[in-house]
Amino acid sequence: MTRSPPRTLYEKIWDAHAVADDDGETLLYIDLHLLHEVTSPQAFAGLAAAGRAVRRPDRALALSDHNVPTVGQATGPAGVADVEARAQLEALVDNTRRFGIENFPMGDPRGGIVHVVGPEQGRSQPGMMIVCGDSHTSTHGAFGALAFGIGTSEVEHVLATQTIRQRRSRNMRVIVDGALAPHVHAKDLALHLLGAIGVDGAGGHVIEYAGEAIGALSMEARMTLCNLSIEMGARAGLIAPDATTFGYLAGRPAAPKGAEWDAAMLRWSALTSDAEARFDRDVRIDARDVRPMVTWGTNPSQVVAIDGTIPDPATLANAETRAAAERALAYMDLAPGETIAGQLLDRVFIGSCTNSRIEDLRIVADVVRGHRVAPHVRAMIVPGSGLVKRQAEAEGLDLILRDAGFDWREPGCSMCVGMNADRLQPGERCAATSNRNFENRQGRGGRTHLMSPALAAASAIAGCIAAPGTSG
Repeated sequence: MTRSPPRTLYEKIWDAHAVADDDGETLLYIDLHLLHEVTSPQAFAGLAAAGRAVRRPDRALALSDHNVPTVGQATGPAGVADVEARAQLEALVDNTRRFGIENFPMGDPRGGIVHVVGPEQGRSQPGMMIVCGDSHTSTHGAFGALAFGIGTSEVEHVLATQTIRQRRSRNMRVIVDGALAPHVHAKDLALHLLGAIGVDGAGGHVIEYAGEAIGALSMEARMTLCNLSIEMGARAGLIAPDATTFGYLAGRPAAPKGAEWDAAMLRWSALTSDAEARFDRDVRIDARDVRPMVTWGTNPSQVVAIDGTIPDPATLANAETRAAAERALAYMDLAPGETIAGQLLDRVFIGSCTNSRIEDLRIVADVVRGHRVAPHVRAMIVPGSGLVKRQAEAEGLDLILRDAGFDWREPGCSMCVGMNADRLQPGERCAATSNRNFENRQGRGGRTHLMSPALAAASAIAGCIAAPGTSG
């Protein structure tokens, strides 16, 4: 009997979903298709025009998140002021009803950000192939699932066929040795890695995260890390499932039950890279080198430690990198050699599919308990789902946050993407727990500094970029 060659986790999931190969591409079966209101209307319109049905409506879940306001959600789409946003939200309700797809609409306590709701419902499971018309679908790789974003035409293809055509990526392994220091979080690790390899450092690859520090991360922290894989240029990020994964999924609404759970555990436990599997690239990180990190520029790799200084573009050897740094400093109104700590803030945003889960809110509450947001700062917290909001309120976290002066909102993408009413004004400087700090991303002319929830909370109290313990 011929022994199969050793394979990576990515290769195992890919092979298990391969339907056919054709001209360098593979037709892959999709286990879970997540939908939202922005990238689905044209796809549903294409189906209707062609007279096609949805192939497997039971393998889809729809959420309203990008366009939703973070106040007054009980009124539903009819209460949304922006005409285009309201039309997209109403279209999702109509289309999911027409095609028989489960939808958690505005105001449903199970609703919220698609990459928060999928995991908390137990829909995201090890070994799955998951797609969504959103780049941060890589979040679900935290469960040992191969998850990636797709375009609108591909959304239509998946709806119609439950398959997608893709080219195989290369394998990249990021090993994080040792243990993260106290008060250093998964967001810091991701930003540290971005600073080390750059926004194109994982281009053409799927990353598998491994090592002692990765195994010690909670599921919520793993989701944060995998979420930011796309910012490194990766197609997806993966973490092999383990006892932490199984503990998170147990009892979730869509998770297997009884004998099916036992069978699933056996399958999931085999989802690891073989010891002799070959990776095209290995990156090794010492967890002890990771510090609390803050971005200074206009892409997530333009980052320094909280006690660092803003770099001088003149010291950068690559002309393209130097020009990008010069443009970023001009946009951010910063100068080389300035300390990142102490930069005055106008706004603080805690939320997004990167950092809006209950663990994130607990961290924030621990930092701000007994303190007040600086008088000149407007600070808002947007839970990732209605269930996260309910849990936080059951634990009394909302009272701590309100007493500190935070605006406690309803779930949605909010200021992360600026497709709703939550936006920065020109020139405003914001500490944000989201995933992108591009020019105009959070509002035209807005200046965004990415950081962990702990740093954002401390910065809100200090009124400037600051670490916990320095906010008075």
